[in-house]
Amino acid sequence: MSSEAELLRDPLGAVVVGPELFASALGAQGVPVRRVDWQPPSVAGGLSSLWCDAVDAANRVTLDRILGAHQVLIDVRPAIDVVPGLTRETVLHAGPPIAWERMSGPMRGGIVGALIYEGLAATWQDAERLVTSGAIRFDPCHHHATVGPMAGATTASMPVLVVENRTAGNRAYSTINEGLGKVLRYGAYAPDVIDRLRWFRDIVGPAFGEAVRRAGGVDLRALIGQAVQMGDECHNRNRAASALLIKALAPEIAALDLAASERRRVLAFAASNEHLFLNVGMAACKAALDAAHGVPDSTIVTAMARNGTDFGIRVGGLGDRWFTGPAQMPEGLYFPGFSAGDANPDIGDSAITETAGLGGFAMGGAPAVVQFVGGTPADALEYTRRMYEITLGESAAYRLPALDFRGTPTGIDVRLVVQTGILPQIDTGMAHREPGVGQVGAGLVKPPRVCFDRAFEALVQARASAGSAPRRA
Repeated sequence: MSSEAELLRDPLGAVVVGPELFASALGAQGVPVRRVDWQPPSVAGGLSSLWCDAVDAANRVTLDRILGAHQVLIDVRPAIDVVPGLTRETVLHAGPPIAWERMSGPMRGGIVGALIYEGLAATWQDAERLVTSGAIRFDPCHHHATVGPMAGATTASMPVLVVENRTAGNRAYSTINEGLGKVLRYGAYAPDVIDRLRWFRDIVGPAFGEAVRRAGGVDLRALIGQAVQMGDECHNRNRAASALLIKALAPEIAALDLAASERRRVLAFAASNEHLFLNVGMAACKAALDAAHGVPDSTIVTAMARNGTDFGIRVGGLGDRWFTGPAQMPEGLYFPGFSAGDANPDIGDSAITETAGLGGFAMGGAPAVVQFVGGTPADALEYTRRMYEITLGESAAYRLPALDFRGTPTGIDVRLVVQTGILPQIDTGMAHREPGVGQVGAGLVKPPRVCFDRAFEALVQARASAGSAPRRA
């Protein structure tokens, strides 16, 4: 049989690069289609200007700071006591900056719940009047060394995890994970949600804080490294990491001067919450990336975040500017009774995990996560392999057994994203578009390419300005 005949014997498929019209036409004829999100770089000269010694040197510094971070959970404290710049009239939220008028349903629900929890409002109407009067200040968590999953609502009396980067000396913060279901981060604000938050404030936060201090801190870099080798990617799958955290703290919690019923309740909550580690891991990633932010000429992404309306990125060499585009709709698996029509566009600060080389970038070592977000174990391996094409380094701390213990791909480079057309792979939870309902599923999502195109243009302009600036004698 000729080679041509052998080729035609198997089913044919198509790889489509270009207009959606081509893919749709082939799909309508029953041809399997794989879409590749690629387009030629808009400014070839701009790309060449960024492939230079100065940028490469800046990226080495940035990458070294990310990979060299040594994160330790050292305490749990009321946010007002430790989060820089937080006031009692401030509500921090996930994602890039956004005004109340443009906020999605789950983010509004999270903020209303936070105001009710703080005693600043009694009803949705009270909260809305307070907000529209200008009495409440909104600001991204990221502007305060903080990260929050989904809506990310963080206020003064909430207990926050304190994570210290022992290498650089900086700290990052996040609230305690509430578990799944109808919770504040998904926009729920019913009385039982508020009661749970107040129990966190009065019992859980102080208990966790005392336990962490008695334990002398928890080495998160080591814990995450172990969890990754146990099948977690530390975004949507945190079973191993949560178990390791409970193992480290349970003896100290059991020894606290609390009523036996409260100790049991705290331990039962921790044991039942498979996402307990999510917020801890997010703060660990934030601590590493904040230490790497601010290196002039760096093209490495130091934050990816979503507010349910916009998706934004920040880049190491471009200061605190956000480069935004519309938040995308995740594709994945829905809980019984829900469908794509119920879901809100992507939301939350949890993509900080992917930015640091975990989450979707580590899916190759966490094949079981596809049961939650969709796809196959082979897909998970392919996602991770693809992420090596847009990153500049590999983690020495987080290694994947399925890839012969290769380090997770780390250090997203704007140049490589623009040059290859490959976008970061993010796995995520999905919130109902209406406030108060909660989580409806989990899936996969990518940032809009425009975020990277806009950051790329700003990097090119910055290099051009640096080149035209007069040199000092």
